[in-house]
Parts: sequence; structure tokens; C-alpha cells
Amino acid sequence: MTTVNIHEAKTHLSRLLAKVSRGDEVIIAKGGRPIARLVPIQKAKRMEHLLGIDKGRVWIAADFDAPLPEDTLSAFEGQA
Repeated sequence: MTTVNIHEAKTHLSRLLAKVSRGDEVIIAKGGRPIARLVPIQKAKRMEHLLGIDKGRVWIAADFDAPLPEDTLSAFEGQA
């Protein structure tokens, strides 16, 4: 872990970000007191491995996408 003051952080931001990208942590201090911490962003979990996770658990009726009965459709359209 590296600690730098604000002036050094502004002057050497690219160098500090390179350290952070390698996994290091950088503390930025003002007057010797820590005020911020630069840490690497953790990679977001990929959702690809979750596709199909509920296969066989979800039931969808065979007529799920069949047209609605006229009275129900009229109610949705405000004609009832």
C-alpha cells in the first residue's frame, strides 16, 4: 500500500493508476490524514454461466401466447 499527498496524486495520477491496475492500493492524504483510497475495480460477474439455471423449474402453459378472449381484450382496451 502506497500513501501519497494530494499534490503528488495529481502530479503522478497515471503512475498511481498503473499501480492500482496491478492490484496495489493507493491512499491519498491531505495534511497527513488519509482522505481517499484508490483500489482496483473488481470485475463484474459474467452472467453467461447463469443462462438456463432454472431449466426444468419453470412451467409455461402451452397457450401462453394465445390470443386473449374477446371480453378480456376489451377490458384491457377500456371498452368494457
